[in-house]
This record gives sequence, C-alpha cells and structure tokens, in this order.
Amino acid sequence: MPEADPRSGELAANLAAVRRRLADACQAAGRPADDVTLVVVTKTYPAADVVRLAALGVTDVGENRDQEAAPKAEQAAAAGATPRWHFIGQLQRNKCRSVVRYAHMVHSVDSVRLVQALSRAAVSHAEQTGRGELDVLVQVSLDGDPSRGGAVPGEGPDPDVALDRVLAGAASAEGLALRGLMAVAPLDWAPDRAFATLAALAERARETYPQATVLSAGMSGDVEQAIRYGATHVRLGSAVLGPRQYFR
Repeated sequence: MPEADPRSGELAANLAAVRRRLADACQAAGRPADDVTLVVVTKTYPAADVVRLAALGVTDVGENRDQEAAPKAEQAAAAGATPRWHFIGQLQRNKCRSVVRYAHMVHSVDSVRLVQALSRAAVSHAEQTGRGELDVLVQVSLDGDPSRGGAVPGEGPDPDVALDRVLAGAASAEGLALRGLMAVAPLDWAPDRAFATLAALAERARETYPQATVLSAGMSGDVEQAIRYGATHVRLGSAVLGPRQYFR
C-alpha cells in the first residue's frame, strides 16, 4: 500500500479515535483494554479497505451478507490480507457451505435447523481442508421477537428457536465450537436494559457451557454500555470506515 495513500490515513485516524473510545469505556468499566476485541464491520466497503485495515493492525473484520463477504474474503486473501472473518448477519441455511469456507466465527446462529445445516457444512469443509471446528455464537432475541433474528429465551411456541435448545444443539454439534452469545439491542429498549438482560442470559449459559465466554454486543451507538455489561467483542463499522456506501 503506498505510504501516501489518503484512504489509509483516514482509516488510521478513525481507528485511533475508536481505540481511544474503547480504552476509555474499558477503564470506566474497570476492565483491561485487551479484554475487548474490535470487529470492524466492512459491509459495503471494498476488499482494498480490508487490506488497508489489516496493514493498520486490524485482526478481525465482520460481514453480514455472504454474497458480499465470500468474494471480498477471496480478494483480500489474494492481496495478502488474512484477518479473522466474522459472519454477523442473519444466515440462510443454503449459504452455510459458502460461509464455512472463509468465516472463523459465525455470530448469528439462532435455530436448531441452522445449527444442523452449519454442522454439516463445517464437517464437510474440515474433511476437505483439515480445518478445525468453526466457532459459533448463539444470537439471542432479547425482546422475544425472532423476526429480526435470534433465539428466544424460554420455551416459546417454536422449539426450533428456543434458546436452550439452540445452545444445546450448538454445544454438541460436530464441527462446531460453541463460544458464547450475541445480541443486538432492540430499537425500543434502552441499551442498559438490553445488555443487562444479555449479561444475565450469558451468565446462565456459562453455568452449563463454561466454554461460552464470548459476548458479542455493542455497536457505534451503544458500545460503552455493552462494555459495561461484559461485551468481549464489539462490532463497529462506520466509526472506522465512514458513512456507508454501495459496495462495488
């Protein structure tokens, strides 16, 4: 990357500001700064920006659409950038075979059927490549509405999306490694309420699954509250990359 590349300079400045913000939030929460992993969400931005971010020390990037993520990961790798790829959007079962080829962690597992499809795809990919287990997080619907994605706490009318069943399925599925929980704060909830609820669910999950230590929560508007309630992974995009643009 040319040293005078203005885009790299812009990203470096934005990254520095975001890292200060995260460090301040960790200090306020009484946590070490290295407790929290920054996942830079690169949706709508080109692979060239992933390459720039990697050169600036970013180790984790996120995408929410396989149609964009798959070619972008391939293009970035061809340019020498190999960050950890996090798939954070709602995942259709017919996309699992594609996602397992590049994703290191899937944040949005929210049904027993998706666990089964992802397990089959991960096992097949591992047999072909020798790669180990795929890290997964179970997404929680904090307000009990699964239409936006997320498993529902308690025993609702649809056992396929019951949180306890999804957790049990992910923990026992071949080819998958359950690592924790993820959630997005509902729009009509205060962030403190949302992340306090998530923290309680995470604590309960760890009683049965002690390996489930990852808590993916917090975006640009609520990252401080998420860190206060124990987020280990925060997902920020525009704060680093600037206002969204159409991906080309």
